[in-house]
Amino acid sequence: MFYRENGQFKTNYRTDQQIFPIAQDRWAVLGLIAFAFIGVPMLADEYMFRAILIPFVILALAALGVNILVGYCGQISLGSGAFMAVGAYMAYNTYVRVEGMPLIIALLSGGFFATLVGVVFGIPSLRVKGLYLAVATLAAQFFCDWAFSRIGWFTNNSSSGSVAVSNLSLLGWRIDTPVEKYLFCLGFLVVFALLAKNLVRGAVGREWMAIRDMDVAAAVIGIRPMYAKLSAFAVSSFIIGVAGGLWAFVNLGSWEPAAFNIDRSFQLLFMVIIGGMGSIMGSMFGAAFIVVLPIFLNQFLPWTGGLVGLDISTALVSHIEFMIFGALIVWFLIVEPHGLAKLWSIAKQKLRLWPFPH
Repeated sequence: MFYRENGQFKTNYRTDQQIFPIAQDRWAVLGLIAFAFIGVPMLADEYMFRAILIPFVILALAALGVNILVGYCGQISLGSGAFMAVGAYMAYNTYVRVEGMPLIIALLSGGFFATLVGVVFGIPSLRVKGLYLAVATLAAQFFCDWAFSRIGWFTNNSSSGSVAVSNLSLLGWRIDTPVEKYLFCLGFLVVFALLAKNLVRGAVGREWMAIRDMDVAAAVIGIRPMYAKLSAFAVSSFIIGVAGGLWAFVNLGSWEPAAFNIDRSFQLLFMVIIGGMGSIMGSMFGAAFIVVLPIFLNQFLPWTGGLVGLDISTALVSHIEFMIFGALIVWFLIVEPHGLAKLWSIAKQKLRLWPFPH
């Protein structure tokens, strides 16, 4: 009864084009954001921040970038880990080589260079699609892995091949504790999610979705496939690059190229598939699911094995985790291709009719 828009009239175009046209949705999202900024730091402990919340926020940002390319524009990419690596290493070089470089500018510069790389490897999308495009973007992963491992300039000629950053600060605010790191990353996620939501609702977003649905028909009605596809690669790579910088600077602190290998690309693609392609909220659902599930399995499976007298090792838990991920992806592709976001949408529709029969 409480989740209905009775009496909420749209009297002008501005109210009709709101991101959340139903007032209950608007207040719920504002309340959720307020709780994330105020309530979570008061309730969560250090382990929760380091193991769950900080990785979730950063990976949700990266999944948002992947969803723009895969979900909204329909261009399959397996090079997301490479774009994260470009963002991390170029943000690092900008931060350490330019005296007095602000942290945010360094992270955004990493996104800028990731944009350039993404556009270069997005050029094959003008000629190929589907599996062939996935293989073309996979080349970005292998090339970046080789470049960051072999070219000493990227690591500031580090003898070990790993790089590190410390003493992060923003306008005199030291970002040291897990709470400060969480709030810093959450600010990026909220801003980029709002920008992405407005972008996909505009003319550019409609061009992306037209290319996704039928590129030949989109070209017939005047949409330029080259502009639409390359702009999707550019925006997606920028967001992923910023997420890569946050992952390296805030979550890891010290890293090497293996932190952004092909497993990271598959992980981000799984987030989009499970969370929901073509959905901003789905990116966050998928990231939460992928981050929480391994931690749950690591606790639940040994406990279950102890009840029945079995000794379940960590290696076995890891294998079971991959099996469950594979089964879930197949299940979502067959049963609900639009992922958790679609299930959430169906639940909201049923709630709008409750308690009446439907």
